[in-house]
Amino acid sequence: MALYEHVFLARQDVSGQRVDELVEQYRGVIEAAGGSIGKTEYWGLKSLSFRIAKNRKAHYTLMNIEAPHEAVAEMERQMGINEDVIRFLTIRVEEHEDEPSAQMQKKERDERRRRDRERRRDDEE
Repeated sequence: MALYEHVFLARQDVSGQRVDELVEQYRGVIEAAGGSIGKTEYWGLKSLSFRIAKNRKAHYTLMNIEAPHEAVAEMERQMGINEDVIRFLTIRVEEHEDEPSAQMQKKERDERRRRDRERRRDDEE
């Protein structure tokens, strides 16, 4: 089976719980066709570079997929007609990365810097 990295953007006004429901819905589509979803990462609500369908922000989610092409095509078809999904991109890859994606590493680094700043501020007082 082929390996894919898939990122989709959900509208800004849907809840985080609804994004999780979308991931589970598409997991069902992939698994019904004999594939599997490995790692999923919720990257958060981020600003868009330009407006898409009157949205200035979107919920970003990454899924690592191992499935036949037909399963991915069906998932993309369903995403295309879902009003909550505003964009998606699927890329075929040679292998999946085991470590966190660059987006998640950036988030962890930013949190570490924030904690260090707070710790220094507390030490000064």
